[in-house]
Amino acid sequence: MTPRLQPIAPRSVRWNAKIRPGHAVRLASMLGLVLLSACGGGRDPDSLTQPRNHLMGVDRGATGGDDQLQGGVNAYLWRGAIDTLSFMPFASADAVGGVILTDWYQPPSSPGERFKIATYILDRRLRSDALRVSVFRQVKQGNEWVDTPVAANTTSDITTRILARARQLRADNGNRDK
Repeated sequence: MTPRLQPIAPRSVRWNAKIRPGHAVRLASMLGLVLLSACGGGRDPDSLTQPRNHLMGVDRGATGGDDQLQGGVNAYLWRGAIDTLSFMPFASADAVGGVILTDWYQPPSSPGERFKIATYILDRRLRSDALRVSVFRQVKQGNEWVDTPVAANTTSDITTRILARARQLRADNGNRDK
């Protein structure tokens, strides 16, 4: 028969659970103060009543896109691409990285086909080689969507429209490149 071993806690771990009434009040008030100070955060109470959009500090539409985006892309190209592709639903738009991905779009005039566009802004300068556009097309065959090539001029037409819109935005801003 093996002897039973009973765990013995080291002396530093053992503690007496008896708390005096005066200590309990002090402990509760200290805990309350810590929790209240953590909630304050030093905010101005007036700012809580006025919601602000922290993502868009400046309305790019109102200023023509003259402020620089942080990711090193041209703000005019970015806004031109957003404006040109606004008829399609966006899957994602990353202003810092300069990437715009649309979701599938079915033109009302041809319900048997759909399009998706990926736009990449590659440079800070307003140049045609700072923009890369890829257009994807699918046609419905039976119950499935099948990838098919787009017309030869589709990609270049969209690229031209984005560049024209970007140049118009820059002209509206007094041809200033910031």
